[in-house]
Amino acid sequence: MLYFSKLKIISVLIFTIIVSFFTISNFINIDNKFFKRNINLGLDLQGGSYLLLEIDNKPVIVQKLQNKLSSLKKFLSDNDIRSTNFKIIDDKKISFTIDDESIDKVLSLLSDKESEINPYFQRFKTHEFDVEKTKVLSSSNITLQFSEYGLVQLKTSSQNQAIEIVRRRVDEIGTNEPNILKRGNDRILVELPGLENPDRIKSLLGKTANLTFRFVTLNEEESFGTEKIPFEDGTEAIISKRIILSGDNLVDAQPRMDNQTNQTVVTFNLDRVGAKKFARATSSGVGKRLAIILDGKIISAPNISEPIVGGAGQITGDFTFQSATDLALLLRSGALPAPMKIIEERTVGPGLGQDSINAGILSLVIGFILVVLFMIVKYKIFGFIANITLVTNLFLLIGVLTLFEATLTLPGIAGIILTVGMAVDANVLIYERIKEEIKGENNRIIAFDSGYVKSKTTILDANITTLIAAVILFILGSGPVKGFALTLGVGILTTLFSVYFIARLLTALYVIKNKDKEKLI
Repeated sequence: MLYFSKLKIISVLIFTIIVSFFTISNFINIDNKFFKRNINLGLDLQGGSYLLLEIDNKPVIVQKLQNKLSSLKKFLSDNDIRSTNFKIIDDKKISFTIDDESIDKVLSLLSDKESEINPYFQRFKTHEFDVEKTKVLSSSNITLQFSEYGLVQLKTSSQNQAIEIVRRRVDEIGTNEPNILKRGNDRILVELPGLENPDRIKSLLGKTANLTFRFVTLNEEESFGTEKIPFEDGTEAIISKRIILSGDNLVDAQPRMDNQTNQTVVTFNLDRVGAKKFARATSSGVGKRLAIILDGKIISAPNISEPIVGGAGQITGDFTFQSATDLALLLRSGALPAPMKIIEERTVGPGLGQDSINAGILSLVIGFILVVLFMIVKYKIFGFIANITLVTNLFLLIGVLTLFEATLTLPGIAGIILTVGMAVDANVLIYERIKEEIKGENNRIIAFDSGYVKSKTTILDANITTLIAAVILFILGSGPVKGFALTLGVGILTTLFSVYFIARLLTALYVIKNKDKEKLI
């Protein structure tokens, strides 16, 4: 029936007032942390920066080949197969030589998809060597390369890891509602609303942040091998290739002021495994210099005066507080799996965003006015009730978006405009059904109640199917599509609430009070 209990009326009013309050919070200053919420504007409305990053997967492939080469040697040795001349060709293939007697066994092992050595190598090539003239010696050369499937897996894994690292770095900067998306299998799109000068972000995203601790040595014949690595000022030092510790063992890094030297430093803490490695290395390396190398450059090379056993240390250098903060951020967020470069950069000015907002609001106002006029002309007092419901629906929609601090984009405004049309559509279906019920029912209250009840199935079917489409768009879509799906989905829910609680309540109050009128609708 059209009857509403007092509890239901009070519940509807309280819910509507609270959610509508969040709409108003976008326009007034509120000190309370919970109630002070705002809708975030997307890049197309607020302006900001657009960066398209490309991942250089070549180092990842080379590193994976090197790891596979070591595993392959052990694998063949464990299977009693003599092999020689292991090498990586063109950074794409592994080549090695075996005796012809073992060729069938090797090919069988490599063809076995369950083999531990074969998760990426789904195909191989063989080339016979010529027999030497002076000595009959038959051998075969086998070349392994990644399959297309293997390369896609590597690139996808690298991209997923890079997205996570990029997200950590951007979030630590405090950028409002960044949008970080995949593009293909080797590109990442970063949208930064409200950020007009992305230089600091570009600097952070352009660094791999590959940190290693290695000893400085004067002996170029060291068993692990050595290499020359430059300091940031251009001078070089001979560094052992043996890695004492890597950035993977860091659990935290923070900028600090050293009270003794009054210099800015970066303090770090290691996990349990890293603390043990660091303690062991510094205990045996007292008196040596420990180079701290970041992305192929030595940022510091202090002398070890005593063992460091607490799992904590500090990195010194010619840091400003900003550079120390950025270095700590890079170390906390972790190293990128591969280098990245910015291949496209755009800046959307706030003026252009404001023009988009103005155009969206103008279209919303025009559509709203036309709908309001149509409903009043067509349904008189009930059209007025529908218009009140429509305004309330918009307040509820914006209030829910504000409550969850959603991001509003230009397509999102289109979703709101579509919600206006769908909300009116529900009222039109109900009123037309009521007209049909009045023709065969003398009791006005029963006729109005039947109109709401019998139109419910049609309205729910139409809105639920649209809601399902909106959910699918939100899950599978990205960027503008997600913005449209969000406002459309929330708009459908607030529309159903407005029509069957607010509009029905107002209709019930009017019909019960004027049930004796000759014509109500």
